[in-house]
This record gives sequence, structure tokens and C-alpha cells, in this order.
Amino acid sequence: MSPEVGRGPIAQRNAVAKLGAALLIALPLVATIDPVSALVALALEIPLLLAAGLSARQFWLRTLPLWIAAPTSAVTIALYGATSGEVYAEWLFMRVSEGSLLLAAATFLRVLAIGLPAVVLFVTVDPTDLADGLAQIVRLPARFVLGALAGMRMLGLLADDWRALSLARRARGVADTGRLRRAVGTAFALFVLAIRRGSSLATAMEARAFGAPGRRTWARQSRLTAADGLLLLYGAAISATALTVAIAVGTFTPVLGR
Repeated sequence: MSPEVGRGPIAQRNAVAKLGAALLIALPLVATIDPVSALVALALEIPLLLAAGLSARQFWLRTLPLWIAAPTSAVTIALYGATSGEVYAEWLFMRVSEGSLLLAAATFLRVLAIGLPAVVLFVTVDPTDLADGLAQIVRLPARFVLGALAGMRMLGLLADDWRALSLARRARGVADTGRLRRAVGTAFALFVLAIRRGSSLATAMEARAFGAPGRRTWARQSRLTAADGLLLLYGAAISATALTVAIAVGTFTPVLGR
């Protein structure tokens, strides 16, 4: 886990439990597009977000894309969404109506209700812990999990490689002019370098019997605890409560039924 990440109660939970909780919250909310269920879910997620242990700066920086995407999506839906009810404004292809505004509000809340817990939960996930959990608890193929983990670990090198390639090309006088041409050339060189590194990594993993048949042993055991079970139950309770309230007040709007 990154040292800059908070260490609240949720941060200590198993990576598979965090993944499961995020899915339990997100998947049921995808089935409906009403503002009530999303608003209820968002309110119930507040204790979950606080328990992640992130500082205010970490929280806002990590979730900034959501705070940009949610209003942007809402504005688009308000202008171009399905028209129903009273029409408040109309110009060319844009039409703001009662139905489009309601749909925009539901979209805004759903983006936050689905995205916030997913981002906050995964901020505290270490890739190695997630790989251990997926292989040992979910029982995904070890070869696939370890290959994905190795690839994820290599992502951090791309920025360093881009910087090194740019400096090397400038030192040779190859990319003194033409920003677009320089970017395309560097991207192609980075692509070739990534293929070579991937081939070398695959050979090294094969040499260490990462693809051998038989049961694999693990340096660290990954197990679900009672606290992990409570996290999963809380994620399921959020979705169940949100859908129940939406059905009770009559706002439940299934996506497939639209």
C-alpha cells in the first residue's frame, strides 16, 4: 500500500472484500436510473468513505475526475436527454424539459454513488494484495493473475521511459522541432520498448516456473475475516436499502424498461 494513503479501518480490509463491496454497491444501482435510489446510496456511503482514512486533500485529489464527470454528464443529459413533461427552454437540438432535468439529476447522483466508493476503496488497495486475493480466494488462474500483476507493476515505468526517450532524442538533435512529430516518434519508440520488456518479462517468469502446472504456493496467505464479511454485508445493505426506498416511494425506473 502506498505510504501516502490513509490507514482507516477500511484500508486494512482484504482487497477482495473491497472489490466485492464496490461491485455490490455499483451493480444494483446500474439497474435503475432514478434520483432517489442514488441519493439514498450516496448518504449511506458516507460512513464508508470516512472509514477509509483518507485526508481531505487525498480524498478530493483522488475523486476530482468524478466531480468533473458528474456535472458534465448532468448538463449533457439536461440539454439532450429524453423530453417529457413541461419544456422550459428549447434551441436547435437542445431542449430542457422536466423529464430531462430529472434524468440529469439522477445521472449526477448515480455517477457519484457508484464512483466514489469504488475510487476510495481502490485507493487503499495494494496490487500485490489484490493479486493474492484473486488467486487464493476467488480462485482465478494464477498465471493470469500474476501476469496482470507484473504488467500493472510495469505501468509505473512508462513515464520514466517517456522522459528518458525524450531526453535521448533531444541529445541527438532528432526532436528539436515539431512537437507533434516528436510525440509520435517517442510514442512509437516507447511501444517498441514495451514489447521488448514484455518479452523479457515473460521469459523470466517462464524460467521461474510461473506457468508450470500443479498447485502453486504463496508467500503471503490471503483470507477473508469477519470484518471483511461485514464490509461485504454493508455494501449489499447499501444497494438493498436504496432500491427498497426507491420502490417504496414509486420512483424506481429500471433501465431495461425505458
